[in-house]
Amino acid sequence: MAEFSHFNDQGRAKMVDVSSKPETVRTATAKSSILLNAEIYEKISNNSMKKGDVLAVAQVAGIMAAKNTSNIIPMCHPIPLHGVDISFEWVKENESHRLVITVTAKTKGSTGIEMEALTAASAAALTVYDMCKAVDKGMVIGQTYLVEKTGGVSSPDYKRQVQPD
Repeated sequence: MAEFSHFNDQGRAKMVDVSSKPETVRTATAKSSILLNAEIYEKISNNSMKKGDVLAVAQVAGIMAAKNTSNIIPMCHPIPLHGVDISFEWVKENESHRLVITVTAKTKGSTGIEMEALTAASAAALTVYDMCKAVDKGMVIGQTYLVEKTGGVSSPDYKRQVQPD
């Protein structure tokens, strides 16, 4: 059995030493979503939510979350971000609307950037909820998942073949 690199000699969790790994360009794309009612969709689309421009604030929150991932996920290494791009897409679902949030993060380093992309997508969805909860607390944050990742030496590139429902 391969040695587990996330445990020390006492069997306790540790942050993995990545100092001997080569630096490579790495990217990760993650998605999340939030299902909301027609009233919230209209308010966001018309920029008439009382708290302000929901998508602009969610975008900034996502970027800030990516920058702070190592502060909230205990075993994540602080890594330099070379770019974080967040986009939004509306999907109509019966009487509701789903806001799909896509985040792509990029670095050049010795460890992956998947957690930064996932954290950014999650924070953006949570920010939409926070800014709209006065209108309806029944919003549902959907599945958050890694779409793809590139770069690195020890693990191959990854591309999700089937998107979650």
